Amino acid sequence: MKKKYFRRFIWILMPFLIFCLGSCDMSMEDPVAGMSSREMIELHTRSVSRAVLTVGIVQNGQMSFRVYGQNGRELPNTEHIYEIGSITKVFTAQLFAKAISENLVSLDDSIERFLDLPRRGYYPTIRRILSHTSGYELDYFGMVISPHNIVPGVNPFYGLTKRTLLDYIGRINLDNRSYPHLYSNFGYGVAGLVIENIYNEDYTSLMNNYLKNNLGLSNTSISEGKGDLSNYWVWDRGNAYIPTGGLVSTVTDMLKYAQMQITKTPSYVSIIHNIESLIESAPPHHHNPELNFRMDAFGNGWGIDTVNNIIWHGGTTSSFNAYIGVDLGNDIAVVVLTNTGRQSISTWAIGSTILKELR
Repeated sequence: MKKKYFRRFIWILMPFLIFCLGSCDMSMEDPVAGMSSREMIELHTRSVSRAVLTVGIVQNGQMSFRVYGQNGRELPNTEHIYEIGSITKVFTAQLFAKAISENLVSLDDSIERFLDLPRRGYYPTIRRILSHTSGYELDYFGMVISPHNIVPGVNPFYGLTKRTLLDYIGRINLDNRSYPHLYSNFGYGVAGLVIENIYNEDYTSLMNNYLKNNLGLSNTSISEGKGDLSNYWVWDRGNAYIPTGGLVSTVTDMLKYAQMQITKTPSYVSIIHNIESLIESAPPHHHNPELNFRMDAFGNGWGIDTVNNIIWHGGTTSSFNAYIGVDLGNDIAVVVLTNTGRQSISTWAIGSTILKELR
């Protein structure tokens, strides 16, 4: 009897826990406007004995990085493997840019062209999916089927199948219009199903091959739940949310990727830089000019600071936090990776502040 009631309690509690633990890029910020990036690093790592925070910079065509530990103490310049969370979405979007360059898909194609869905008058377009204007919500909690996954460091989306995701797509009714920007893990799960059907290949192998063979990023891949740090999420094979947050990487690979955005290599990356939707009122964890990061618009994968001509994205899992920002006007990029999860000051504020200092 006790076990029965415990199960019910877990199911009731699950949506809240997923909201807190999921890769939905939520970060709370302390009132620390005016701090230098160095002070922010010290605050982020304060009293965290296991902290390993890496800051990478691209400037004048040169890449460099530093590693910090507890209270901002400098550590040896060693590469570490970090979960990059929702920055995975940018790579998913870039796969679409590649497919567009190969005339395999158009931004204005409906997802219905590629997925086996119930017949209906309207399903969202690729453009609306990639720019978070499809009308899909952040997540649909009923899809998550693992009530035992409620502890820090454990992936709350473990067990989410493609069949479940496909069934949900068929049950959600949307109007044929661009909705106000609403960041959606669900939408990028849908994007993953579509890109698999375009290339007729499982997303994990498709992405891993693309990273290695097309981009030359040998240390970036779909996570296998292990690395030199700890508390990596475990993704079951074929999980439907891998396209939303399943990648791990190192600072050098992330800097190489940032450099590609500056040099427009491959040339089709410009597709994912294009402004698709202006954002009238982004939430504070996505738009906080006092902490130097802005999201005024969204492209096909990138958040866009239109005031400073910066494209950027953040990523958060239970134990990791990541930021990549590219100043396209000044050819500068910053990457911040940490194994400390959500702290009172996020990597987004640190990275955006470094970009401001470099300018």
